[in-house]
Amino acid sequence: MKLFGTALVAVGLTLTACSGGDDKAADPNEKVTLTYGVWDVNQQPAMQELATNFTKTHPNITVQVQLTPWEGYWTKLKAAVTGGAAPDVFWMNGPNFQLYASNKVIAPNPEGADTSVYPKALADLYTFEGKSYGLPKDMDTIGVWYNKKLFDAKKVAYPKDGWTWADFQDAAAKLTDAKAGVHGTAAELTSFQEYQYNTIAQAGGYVISPDGKKSGYDDPKTIAGLKFWTDLLDKKQSPDLKTMTDTTPLQLFESGKIAMYWGGSWNVPEFMGNEYAKDKVDVAPLPKGEKQATVIHGVANVVGAKSEHPDQAWEFVKYLGSKEAAEILGKTGPIPAYNGTQDAWAAKYPNLKLRTFLDSVSYAVPFPVSKNTAAWNEAELTHLTKAWNGQQPVEQSSAELAKAMNDLLAKE
Repeated sequence: MKLFGTALVAVGLTLTACSGGDDKAADPNEKVTLTYGVWDVNQQPAMQELATNFTKTHPNITVQVQLTPWEGYWTKLKAAVTGGAAPDVFWMNGPNFQLYASNKVIAPNPEGADTSVYPKALADLYTFEGKSYGLPKDMDTIGVWYNKKLFDAKKVAYPKDGWTWADFQDAAAKLTDAKAGVHGTAAELTSFQEYQYNTIAQAGGYVISPDGKKSGYDDPKTIAGLKFWTDLLDKKQSPDLKTMTDTTPLQLFESGKIAMYWGGSWNVPEFMGNEYAKDKVDVAPLPKGEKQATVIHGVANVVGAKSEHPDQAWEFVKYLGSKEAAEILGKTGPIPAYNGTQDAWAAKYPNLKLRTFLDSVSYAVPFPVSKNTAAWNEAELTHLTKAWNGQQPVEQSSAELAKAMNDLLAKE
């Protein structure tokens, strides 16, 4: 699921530290109702199916699926946490995870919980101070969606596995047609998950140090990852920032005005449901810089630290993280996180090279986060906008961003 901007709702969030639920052993015969908080209406039927299946094997536990649309999910969750009424189990994302874990709002997994069945980079994302929290539900990686019709018109070869930054830049130049109003690609600023974070990793740079204490934006390799995009802007192989603000790159791609769009596995239903795009698009791996890299993210199911039924809640999370649950999810929703269960997802649209998203897990890097990701997400936009609109060199914007980010990290 596309994430950038989502963490901004957490700016200024202060969460009350919470103790765990009742420590006494759970009565196996007790009738219990668990609440399960989710945000995606499209996945609600699958989540209800999983809840019903769980009750079949755990007849004393009923699960109520509570849907709160994304726009209000975090605001409602914050209020529920503050009032001591958070769901027993709920969805968590990477940008908000450390904030909730550090404030003891979510419970760490019991000793011996197995996360080895999920991609390591994804399991690492939900690890804080050496403890794992929840179990990954789904995952997404990034690829280059391309318009075959535009490639064919310019007699440009389709992207292949192993292509490089130079190959991408060459294709972008050939595909740009000012008279037709077509750009080779789009250097979007507001979607770091698909754009900047990937090229930063591919250049050998970093957004935040492994200990979460230092910004990487003043590292020369990080700056090289940013220049990948500003160079495309300078050469007018991407629409300018104002154009992309007025009309999103996704809209431009779906209307045939952008030939290559960096997007996620979540774009599949969007493109397959679009009359213009569905017969014209395919996907390729991200091009290789100094190294191959793609950002990986995914939602995790976590247990609320104040759940009155922590044992039963953990049993439900274990089921949600099981192979059986993953196989159900793969037929109806996003890519399941459980290793070896993704084939059903990839087979849904045989006309697309969807294994691209699965194969890239082998070189995936975690989504960069800290205890207050939201604060420096806002700083990223503030400072890099100046480079994207040509107001100042990217080196200067990066240096100023690094200083601002370091100041914010020091307050965590």
